Amino acid sequence: MSITEAPNQAARSGRLSTLDRLLPVWIGAAMVLGLLLGRLIPGLNNALDAVKIGGISVPIALGLLVMMYPVLAKVRYDRLDTVTRDRRLLISSLVINWLIGPAVMFVLAWLFLPDQPAYRTGLIIVGLARCIAMVIIWNDLACGDREAAAVLVALNSIFQVLAFGLLGWFYLSVLPGWLGMEQAGLSVSAWDIAASVLVFLGIPLAAGYLTRKLGERAKGRTWYEENLLPRIGPVALYGLLFTIVLLFALQGDTIISQPWDVARIALPLLAYFAIMWAGSFALGKAIGLSYERTTTLAFTAAGNNFELAIAVAIGVFGVTSGQALAGVVGPLIEVPVLVGLVYVSLAARNRLFPATEQS
Repeated sequence: MSITEAPNQAARSGRLSTLDRLLPVWIGAAMVLGLLLGRLIPGLNNALDAVKIGGISVPIALGLLVMMYPVLAKVRYDRLDTVTRDRRLLISSLVINWLIGPAVMFVLAWLFLPDQPAYRTGLIIVGLARCIAMVIIWNDLACGDREAAAVLVALNSIFQVLAFGLLGWFYLSVLPGWLGMEQAGLSVSAWDIAASVLVFLGIPLAAGYLTRKLGERAKGRTWYEENLLPRIGPVALYGLLFTIVLLFALQGDTIISQPWDVARIALPLLAYFAIMWAGSFALGKAIGLSYERTTTLAFTAAGNNFELAIAVAIGVFGVTSGQALAGVVGPLIEVPVLVGLVYVSLAARNRLFPATEQS
């Protein structure tokens, strides 16, 4: 499967399309373009950052919605029940995302940034915000299970609303207090988190579901998957690249003016993505999941909801705070790292999962 192919095409090819194989080139170009725009157009970052609704950057929100819609339109919603019956997958995902993930980021933040409380707090916030957006793209590129990704993302969204504030209180105040470490506070409304979930998951999910429902009703599944999906598939890539350009344009000055700080924040993030992805992939293989669901488990564990983390950090600590910088560095590191892990995942498929195990 890939973000630019329909399910049947992907199943027949078993490989990335030419457009997707060149994704690192497109992403690299988008990063450079974003940095150049941020540097060459005075006030562009301020203008983009000023367009917000409820603390959510409208341009970035639009990019994410455009990115997610085609992939969610490819999900076969009549097959979701097969995912919900897979208790190994669901329980593993919940444990990894809501028990292990935040704990791993807490440890790494304190190990790498013991003298930087603002950056440390920002990283812990990133670790609490489980992914509900870009993970859908990485999972699709790595030929993961689309239906499983949809279920796990929805599950993470529910837990995010319920547990984000509680876990923030625990990891920033309670646990450091028990360990005799410096404490921090985090005040965030469950309604604000719910709004983020609604915007970044609810809207594209509803649009994707209705597109498939109405399209299949009008023309049938064969026409829908072989004619309509190939037309809208490339839109996901355009949305991804647009979002990356905006992120780098918004933060280009910060990246260039504080390279040492960015590097220090990047190190625990690199360790986090590697640990979460590799550990989850190994677990999926160990408990007997197929390659597709193992890949989905790994990417949903490694990715983070950077839009929520950034919004919370800015809302609580301010746009110029170290916490906000740590939140911003998150996706700038996550994007190239998880693109690389897509290729690692595809390479591992043939070695670790015989053709008879793939389903």
